[in-house]
Amino acid sequence: MERRLAAYPLYTFTRKTRMFHSLKHPGAWVVTLTAAGILMITMGMRQSIGLYVSPINTSTGLGIVALSLALAIGQFVWGAIQPIAGALADRHGPRGVLLGGVLLMALASAITPLMTSGMGLAITLGVMSAAGAGAASFSVLIGAAAQRMPAEARGTASGVINAGGSFGQFVFAPVVQKLIQNVGWMGSMWATAVLTLAALPLVGRLTAKTHAAQVHPEPDTGLRQAIKTAFADRSYWLLHAGFFTCGFHLAFLVTHLPGEVDLCGLPPTVASWSLAIIGLANIFGSLYAGSAVTKFRSKHVLAWMYGSRAVLVIAYLLLPKTEWTFYAFAAGLGFTWLATVPPTATLVSKLFGARYLATLFGMTLLSHQIGGFMGAWLGGLAIAHFGDYNWMWYADIMLAAGAALVNLPIREAPVVGTRMA
Repeated sequence: MERRLAAYPLYTFTRKTRMFHSLKHPGAWVVTLTAAGILMITMGMRQSIGLYVSPINTSTGLGIVALSLALAIGQFVWGAIQPIAGALADRHGPRGVLLGGVLLMALASAITPLMTSGMGLAITLGVMSAAGAGAASFSVLIGAAAQRMPAEARGTASGVINAGGSFGQFVFAPVVQKLIQNVGWMGSMWATAVLTLAALPLVGRLTAKTHAAQVHPEPDTGLRQAIKTAFADRSYWLLHAGFFTCGFHLAFLVTHLPGEVDLCGLPPTVASWSLAIIGLANIFGSLYAGSAVTKFRSKHVLAWMYGSRAVLVIAYLLLPKTEWTFYAFAAGLGFTWLATVPPTATLVSKLFGARYLATLFGMTLLSHQIGGFMGAWLGGLAIAHFGDYNWMWYADIMLAAGAALVNLPIREAPVVGTRMA
């Protein structure tokens, strides 16, 4: 496979660049790109879910609060499943976890159009779809990849994998919007159920015996002791706190950006293209983040990202609400959107090793999604009670600034420079 890839100029070029130099190890590119492909599908579908809020509300009359609660439950469940899926993958391998996640996600999309109540949507979108997407997401994929390559390649690999999820958002947001317009939200759900199954052969490739986990010289103290050690470390708690605010911010936007666009009197296509731009910009942001953690301390990379979000939200509030304002805002935010994942995963790996990375990183994602639950749910309450999202934007600014500050005291060794081959 490496020889076939080497025939392509882009692959040859990236092997020679500093950004991707750490992925020169045999098999690292295959593992990384396969994991990125799986995340492209699962995250692309998941990050487009906010586009269904308005058409489902129009079709069912359930109300924005009920729909926001269903999606807020989904934010929490997506996070809650991460440490569980991570622990199962660490104990029994990632294959069964990933296959189960993809199939559950496809089933949820297939039966969602049959639901006629808020409770039904909470079960399909809030529990089933979110649990499936979470099981086939960051913690298991990054953990599986990390165990199949040396430590110096993990940061860059996590950036590329993360970029795959962002590329999925860039691709699927306009596709889903076009499907909704042409075949209705129900037809779109059935179509995405079929598209989700495209991840199955990639799961088989990632977990094939030819990419078996490498043996790393790290002590294995057992899963329970690893968790106990992590939660006794103040740095781990600070990492959780910052990631909580990240989840609040992202879930609020992915759920309520279409509503904000509507409040500004702009067409729904502005929302779908804004989400697509976020995904496109985050491809570059994720690749940069994966490269940055090989040069700078991950806690400083995170502090810069969170601080920049506060500045961007302030700028958005001060600018006139035109479609180009939304596109510029999306591009700025998109650069850091999910680019926080590589430095966060790298910090967990630095602090506690790769043996139980899927579990320990999965727990930080749980904190992320508790914040996500709050962002999605409170956004629905804000629009119902105040008629706009102003108070949510103010809270967003304060939380982003706070996240930048809490990352600075995290214990992290300086980055050791590596010689270019």
